[in-house]
Amino acid sequence: MKRNSRIYLIRHGQIEGYENIPAYGHTDVGLTETGLLQMEHMCDRLRLLDITAIYSSDLKRSASGAHIISRHHNVPLHFLPKLREMYFGDWEGMALSQVRELYSEELNKRQEDLLNYKIPGGGETISLFADRVNLCFKRILSDQQGNDFVIVGHGGVNRIILCDALGLDLSRMFNINQDYGCLNIIDYSNDYTLVRLING
Repeated sequence: MKRNSRIYLIRHGQIEGYENIPAYGHTDVGLTETGLLQMEHMCDRLRLLDITAIYSSDLKRSASGAHIISRHHNVPLHFLPKLREMYFGDWEGMALSQVRELYSEELNKRQEDLLNYKIPGGGETISLFADRVNLCFKRILSDQQGNDFVIVGHGGVNRIILCDALGLDLSRMFNINQDYGCLNIIDYSNDYTLVRLING
């Protein structure tokens, strides 16, 4: 069967402060030297693709990767706030160890209701985060019907798109690994979705 569209779904490269496992949702941080090299490598991997557009979160860790990948492709670049990572509220910018120390009770609540738990300080629930990402992605897919395109996203964003493509419940999203600078490939047609590569 002929596919209608293929998405090359990329996670941004390694970020500054990565060693602390930070909750950088909407926090705007740059890439490390390794992260930039990962995006240079991705640029080389994708240089011969026939794509029609590149989409990215508007946060610089993704946007910088989109700019690098675009060097071999004279196509429109779209930077969309709705493709941002999940917003972590009061946990924004904290290392995982800090969150565990200061919000242990809240983490237990989150574990009990992963999809609907709301982080203090106006954080997103995973359910609302998924609604935001899926609505944006479906609009992109509709706009790019019949085309191949690139999205430079975030770990959470990519997992949501992959869960939908695989028919997995959102509660399984953290069973999908997304390394810095990884590539996923998904084919879409009118009657099937085929995941060709995860975390490649």
